[in-house]
Amino acid sequence: MGCVVLLVLRPWTRSLSLPAGEARLPWPWRWAWPWLQAAEPALHGLVGWRRRAILAEAIARAGYGGALRPGHVAAAQVLAACVGAGVVSLIAIWLDAVSSRMAWVALGLGIVAALVPGAWLGARRRERARRMGRELPFLLDMMTLCMEAGLNVQGALQQAVERGAAGPLRDGLGDVLADVRAGMSRVAALRALAQRSGLPSLHALASAIAQADSLGMNLGPVLRAQAERLRAERLLRAEQQALEAPVKMLAPLILCIFPCTFLVLGFPIGYRLLQASF
Repeated sequence: MGCVVLLVLRPWTRSLSLPAGEARLPWPWRWAWPWLQAAEPALHGLVGWRRRAILAEAIARAGYGGALRPGHVAAAQVLAACVGAGVVSLIAIWLDAVSSRMAWVALGLGIVAALVPGAWLGARRRERARRMGRELPFLLDMMTLCMEAGLNVQGALQQAVERGAAGPLRDGLGDVLADVRAGMSRVAALRALAQRSGLPSLHALASAIAQADSLGMNLGPVLRAQAERLRAERLLRAEQQALEAPVKMLAPLILCIFPCTFLVLGFPIGYRLLQASF
């Protein structure tokens, strides 16, 4: 029934405004946006302030700070629950299998479906943090070369934004430049970016730049040292993941491969034993 209600109401809600950066949202969010926009004011007040703060932080770290609000995520959870329960209900009605058991199945599927928007937001946040961690050493090297060539820090940031590879970190540095032009200090803008991204390496970079500014040090060697440290940390993480791979492979081996191997080896033996017994 949730799908039917949504399909009925959507033509009257298509005129609602779309968010800034709406094109960056996945297609299910864009398709359901009129409903989400209509339900967001009502659901925003029902979400507790702590939950709103958690959702706002997750949205910012996922890169959708200008497109989504906590009420939109709450509306998406309600919509997903209605769609999940509605699909089961329609299938039960179509198969003439309406019963209390199917009602519990619909309720369970609705609860599971309500968790999907939050899970997607968490996965998007982790993927964005991984991409920013991979891009940071290269952009730091670019900034170091620009500063050694005679540019100041703001000019080096500008070149990194203009010449760097497209990605979330370049977009974040563009926001840093916009904040600096609006009057915010360079260190405060970098710390704001680190807070939005939740990346420890950006926090360390902001602290190193703040210390270099307070002591009057040259920022070129500081940025180069930060880039080398990040590469060393990435290499250590790769080695750690390689060491963890055999442990992670134990469960698939035990649950999937070993039973098939024992079946292939044991079937001829069991078959011959059965033939010999009869």
